[in-house]
Amino acid sequence: MKGEMLDVAQASLLEKPQRHQPGRSRRLARSIIATVILAALLVALNSSSWTGLVHFPSRSLGRVQKCSIDNFKRDLAFLDRAKPIEAQEFIQRRDRLAQALAKNGVDAFVLEPGYTFQYYGNISQTDWEPWEPEERPFLMLILPLVSSDGSVSARTAFLAPHFEEGRVRMLGIPSRDDAELDIVIWEEHWNPYETLLQSRLFEGKAQPTLMADEEMRDYIVRGLDGNGFKTVGLSPEAELVRQTKSAAEVELLRAVNTGTVAAVRAMRPCLVSGLTEDEVTSILDNTLLSIGFGLFFNIVLFEEHGALPHGGFVTGGKKLTQDSMVVIDVGAHYLGYSSDICRSFLIDPVDGLRLSSKDPRRAEKEKVWQIVLDAQTAAAEAMKPNNTAASVDIAARSIIEDAGYGYGFTHRLGHGIGIKAHESPYLNKWNTGAKLSPGMTFTNEPGIYLEGKFGVRHEDIYLVREDGEAELLTGQRAKGLYEP
Repeated sequence: MKGEMLDVAQASLLEKPQRHQPGRSRRLARSIIATVILAALLVALNSSSWTGLVHFPSRSLGRVQKCSIDNFKRDLAFLDRAKPIEAQEFIQRRDRLAQALAKNGVDAFVLEPGYTFQYYGNISQTDWEPWEPEERPFLMLILPLVSSDGSVSARTAFLAPHFEEGRVRMLGIPSRDDAELDIVIWEEHWNPYETLLQSRLFEGKAQPTLMADEEMRDYIVRGLDGNGFKTVGLSPEAELVRQTKSAAEVELLRAVNTGTVAAVRAMRPCLVSGLTEDEVTSILDNTLLSIGFGLFFNIVLFEEHGALPHGGFVTGGKKLTQDSMVVIDVGAHYLGYSSDICRSFLIDPVDGLRLSSKDPRRAEKEKVWQIVLDAQTAAAEAMKPNNTAASVDIAARSIIEDAGYGYGFTHRLGHGIGIKAHESPYLNKWNTGAKLSPGMTFTNEPGIYLEGKFGVRHEDIYLVREDGEAELLTGQRAKGLYEP
């Protein structure tokens, strides 16, 4: 037991955030708190002097937690093929981007710390020192180099404050020949944009064209535009580099998404009436932490709360019953990649008689659950190369509309997924311009939300394949109300 608790604590305290955003500190704090609670519960469970709490005995809560983790750890085969991205792959990504830039007639791609920086710079090293974007411009630039035979490779350079130069060199960013990084430095009393323009990187170019990453802050783009550069937005060719997943990326996505589904499945038979949404959230968080997954988001909703797809400030305290429709939308991180899955289910009744429920909404719950699953099936069948993003959404939406619940499907069908949970292309019925291609990965998450009653959503991850049949990356789809 002590060893198990240590594993959980290490997973939480050694977890390195893979990106910076406003909610990062809150998620990290929640991760640490969840670990402390778990340790206390597991110790208490083995203590003969444990007395329990009012309304819900902590001994029972501890048993639910232990049951969930024990179930989860019985089969961790989903981790077997997932390996950190190797250094050479980061170099290959930059080369592919450089080739897109050459095709677009662009002099350089420019980006700040964030998801894209991690994608091209190194997202999987566990000792990465997070770099928070600040008021001093720190930029990565990827420039196309065209050789005499016409082949294109990437030259990678950085713009950094002089006092941060050493820190940049310590980041361990993969390079082609292990030579020192190419860094343009600027002093704090200089204009960083003029310094960049006059540097060796753009020698002989009157007005270099820079393609700005979508995460670039406005004041940086305006600074570049106002000091001799011309900035343009992402091109389809540049976006396709990140949209097309490598074999290694696919295995990481498979591992983290299959594992997240497995955690929900492991927890479900352990749940009992009386638990609150917040308690179930903590149980699932601790279950994910127990194998080293990083916490990302976790939305647990019961009954009518499930009609709010992303919950709200009023959720968290509702208690579970054997008739509650449970909707869990959860994502985790593993080696820099994201999961994003959703399951809708019922818990096992105490008497074991699943069909004897007196819930007046039971028949409609079963009906809606199946309609949403059928919609997900239709969308998966439409995930073929050269189909539009719109057509995939419409395939699912048509099933729900034909069943009379079109008003209850209130969001797009899905989105791309990779190191970031939400990536382009986006599967909505207006996105007729984006076409699917092999190597793209998507969420497939139709839902029906009946305000004041309940909600249902099924979410799995699919890989678009050359042969036309999309591949499931979440292990197993939901099979029934008691088998999510």
